[in-house]
Amino acid sequence: MAYTLLIRNCGQLLTLAGASADRPLAGAAQQHWRVIPNGYVACVQEQIVALGPMPELDEAEVTPATVVLDAGGRVVMPGLVECHTHLVFGGNRAGEFQRKLQGETYLDILASGGGILSTVRATRAASEAELLATALHHLEGFRRYGVTTLEAKSGYGLNTETELRLVQVAQQAGRRQPVRVVPTFLGAHVPGPEFKGRPLDYLQMLVEEVLPRLSPAQVPFVDIFCEEGAFSVDDSRWYLEQARALGFGLKIHAEQLHDLGGCEMAAQLGATSIDHADYLTPAAAARIARQSQGRTVAVLLPLVPLFLRQERYAPGRAFIDENLPVAISTDFNPGSCPSKNLWLALQMACLKMGLTPAEAVAAVTLNAAWAIGQQQHCGSLEPGKRADILVLDVPTLEEIPYWLGENPVRQVVIGGQLM
Repeated sequence: MAYTLLIRNCGQLLTLAGASADRPLAGAAQQHWRVIPNGYVACVQEQIVALGPMPELDEAEVTPATVVLDAGGRVVMPGLVECHTHLVFGGNRAGEFQRKLQGETYLDILASGGGILSTVRATRAASEAELLATALHHLEGFRRYGVTTLEAKSGYGLNTETELRLVQVAQQAGRRQPVRVVPTFLGAHVPGPEFKGRPLDYLQMLVEEVLPRLSPAQVPFVDIFCEEGAFSVDDSRWYLEQARALGFGLKIHAEQLHDLGGCEMAAQLGATSIDHADYLTPAAAARIARQSQGRTVAVLLPLVPLFLRQERYAPGRAFIDENLPVAISTDFNPGSCPSKNLWLALQMACLKMGLTPAEAVAAVTLNAAWAIGQQQHCGSLEPGKRADILVLDVPTLEEIPYWLGENPVRQVVIGGQLM
């Protein structure tokens, strides 16, 4: 069948292919994947059908109807996969940012009714139309950065009605524009204000009233924040066990501020990802890698300590050396990371977590796809996968983290369509 889209003269075609197909990239494999110099990638409708060096291009499949993009010696790579966002929320916390700059702590702000509780109030008060409009605005921003698939967590409703509404808005937003949205239920962000001091009662409410109203086919993951001031390791284990019994995949926010053991607990339950992990030790990372057989992904969020002016970053270099697969995300949210710039997160992973450029690119593509169960569809350039492709304004992989803070995206293709 004639090609409907051809991208030719790719200076470096970053395929992210070449390792095992049944697990994320880990250890040395996270940077030793296939790069094709002077390459091409060809698509028919929504799928990639062929790629390789330019001399192997079958010109007979290029017709007058084929859309041809000349990459002009630039880098061409898979669309970015954003595997940890809190996409849908009301309001913002810019005023609190000013207060932080003036020296107030998060606890000071929380005690005055701010922090996550201010976002919960704004989210509960917002209409579905307002939440949808804001989510679509943010998705357009992500698309400009080259994000073609995105995970969207709930978590700013903290009651049955609003949490379900946040999931529905994320699903609607995914249908209304080209970036694919994967919903995750994070009703267990912190206990709802009506359950202050009763975290287990709140989790029981979620298990009895909310989870049965969600379908794992449409909302594939359940997440929980295991941290001091949120949910204990024991309560988190109980909740994740209930979610697993209902057919949901598991995720956890853990080891962000303290080493409590939440990451290991979740990995023992078969969690798809363990997120934040700033206080996860290399020894624990090695145990997780062995126990999960390299299938649990550590999702690292370097823009969070940057924005919060914290000194501690997850030891990503050590994780990779211990064969724990690593993904990178922004953690886009109104409180600790109001940024959609996944390229900046990639760059900070190199600067503060010790990743190489090749490892960091894998962390925002194929490993990020594994972290949200989308590895069969996106994250690498291979025949049969969805044609989500970026043309960058740089000639080499090494320049991606070098131009700090810049958006290198020149052209975005989603599902074979030039955006």
